[in-house]
Amino acid sequence: MKLTRDFKETVKERINKDSAFARALFDEAIYLFLNGEAETARLILREIIDATIGFEELAIATSKPSKSLHRMLSAKGNPTMNNLTNIINVIRQNLNVNIQVKTVSSA
Repeated sequence: MKLTRDFKETVKERINKDSAFARALFDEAIYLFLNGEAETARLILREIIDATIGFEELAIATSKPSKSLHRMLSAKGNPTMNNLTNIINVIRQNLNVNIQVKTVSSA
């Protein structure tokens, strides 16, 4: 069965129309980073950026070239902690959210 619509376009549209969905994706990306699944987290952040501020605006906000940001947030990307913190901060401000982390016992 052939898909009638590109998945990325569907996600992008949903992020733009549904702020709760955008926040949930951001929450999931942060959760994944903190739990050792950085590749998936980077890809989710990439989708959020693409659907909201875009890489050109992110480049201005972080003082990093947009191509470098694309590479950092690719599946094989390896952003420094400082770059990742800057990227997350820009997204956080754009989505108008704060991040709270709570640790729980794994037992």
